[in-house]
Amino acid sequence: MSLILIGLGTGGCSMSRPDNAFARMGDNEVTGSIGAMKPPGPAPTDADLAFARNAASDVLTKGDKDSSQPWENPETGARGSVTPLAQAYSSDGRTCRDFLASYVNGSNESWLQGEACQTAEGRWEIHTLKPWRRG
Repeated sequence: MSLILIGLGTGGCSMSRPDNAFARMGDNEVTGSIGAMKPPGPAPTDADLAFARNAASDVLTKGDKDSSQPWENPETGARGSVTPLAQAYSSDGRTCRDFLASYVNGSNESWLQGEACQTAEGRWEIHTLKPWRRG
């Protein structure tokens, strides 16, 4: 009698669907805890980028460790902050630094990455400021 019970307890189950009727998701359906990706918001205007560049130059000139510089464009309402990354490095004989700038306009948020190098006069010149791409 015990052999029969063991056999019943260890038997597997399987299910076969001859009509191949499995659940399928539509293109716009979302499951789990990851929501649908929001389309990117409006790109920063040239004026927004000018405010971000000025903030980058200011924070790099101060040279404080672990500092950020806020910026805001009163015309568009866009705002953010600029934070230098890592230590300065040498490129083509000049001192340079990388930085990240946040960009917030309404409910849209994004990041910009940039590089600045010191001129012979000691000013920080922004060479690049573009959307941040995770590497």
